[in-house]
Amino acid sequence: MTTDILLEWIIKIAVVIGILLTAVAYLVLIERRILGFIQLRVGPNRVGPFGLLQPAADGLKFMFKEDIIPLTANKFLYVLAPTLILVPALMTFIVIPYGDSITIFGRTIPLHVTRFDVGLLYLLALASIGVYGLALAGWSSNNKYSLIGGLRASAQMISYELALGLSIVGVLIQAGSLDLVKIVEAQGGWYGLKWHVFYFQPLGYLVFFIAALAETNRIPFDLPEAEAELVAGYHVEYSSMKFAMFFMAEYANMITSASLGTTLFWGGWMGPGVERWPALSLVYFIVKVAIFLFIFIWIRSTMPRFRYDQLMRFGWKVLLPLALLNIVITATLVLITS
Repeated sequence: MTTDILLEWIIKIAVVIGILLTAVAYLVLIERRILGFIQLRVGPNRVGPFGLLQPAADGLKFMFKEDIIPLTANKFLYVLAPTLILVPALMTFIVIPYGDSITIFGRTIPLHVTRFDVGLLYLLALASIGVYGLALAGWSSNNKYSLIGGLRASAQMISYELALGLSIVGVLIQAGSLDLVKIVEAQGGWYGLKWHVFYFQPLGYLVFFIAALAETNRIPFDLPEAEAELVAGYHVEYSSMKFAMFFMAEYANMITSASLGTTLFWGGWMGPGVERWPALSLVYFIVKVAIFLFIFIWIRSTMPRFRYDQLMRFGWKVLLPLALLNIVITATLVLITS
């Protein structure tokens, strides 16, 4: 490995992590403003012009709050749990291709941190590690509400990860690769509009989207932290920056889910004119991810929460059979059209 390649990787990682953390902070603000608009109220608008400094104020508040560790908690696991959730959430983004290659000062730079043949498996493996952090947070706090929240989170994520993984198999059958860049390139026909969501995979996309909502513990699947039942669930005993790490991990997972959904089903950076103007690829990717995230927020403001038995029944008796049906339909159509 040459020094230039290593330096390029370091710069890309620093830039991507910086942008991701900034996006997490401002996604919270955007969500609060959108929820305020939908619920006919103002939302945060006092700190800085149009409330743009609200994330900085929230960050300072978290840093200066007292960090409390319950006397009866398992201190090592209690401290480890937030890290075990946040670090994988940030690491997943290095394999997401967020644009085509661009040329700067005669040097061609691909718009992804790294690329390998099993990038999708890497992403799914890291995403599944988060469930350990949730379970450890619920158990190590030595609190009944936390324990119930951790158990719910474990059961829910394991159940919906199965549907999530199977919903992607149809895309893999069509693209013939686990490399995320090749999956995007396979959607480059029809003037950049041969997206999988239109091309054999509308059912797969529907299953993926619902499972992604459940995996990120978003309404209507936020049973692990249901305020009306469990106060705050697995992170009820956390405060200060440890609580902020749970918050950051949730929104980082939202961005990763939106980016993965965009890559697999919405054509990634593909769109009209990308071949002629490669810089458009980054714009297309950002716009698609923003639409995906807006739908997440819109659902939060309009949907009621499932009961826990309904949640589990829906995952095993509805989503799982639909994901398997999608695989059969995709394999049949690929066989007919090949």
